[in-house]
Amino acid sequence: MNIRKGILVVFAGFVMLTSVQCRQCQKKTSCPIQIEENKALVLRLVEQAWNKGDITVIDELLSPDYVLHIAAPGARQDREGYKEAVNMYHKVFPDFHFMIEDMVACGDKVVIRCKLTGTQKGEFMGQVPTGKKVTLTVISIRYIEDGMIMEEWVESDMMGMMRQLGAAPSPP
Repeated sequence: MNIRKGILVVFAGFVMLTSVQCRQCQKKTSCPIQIEENKALVLRLVEQAWNKGDITVIDELLSPDYVLHIAAPGARQDREGYKEAVNMYHKVFPDFHFMIEDMVACGDKVVIRCKLTGTQKGEFMGQVPTGKKVTLTVISIRYIEDGMIMEEWVESDMMGMMRQLGAAPSPP
């Protein structure tokens, strides 16, 4: 490949990366600065709400119409439910820590893969405090609009965590 053709290919790739069209709302999100702002918003939520337990930041970062998609029977799937979850995890696991291992953003979506760690000091899902240190793997996809998180999809290895607490049998 000659140099001119190579430069053209690199330029075309850059244009594609910075000119992504959101399939959900059909808006063009062509600004890499906006993508970085979206990533910073998610990082702020993780650091302040989850790692420091500061739920006041949730009203700034999650839309009043926020919707959480998670397989957790009985859990509220709105902004108030999010606050309850943060408070609950900090009560049950006082040394709770949320570590982002991967973060990818494209258009109006930010995806993180993270590891949560903590020592169970309170009752959790009917399980009495064990004093055991646990690790939970989570993948989250957040949809951001106008500087606020509108919607989130979460997948986590809750069965693995319950096994670590001795509340679920290990596979044979």
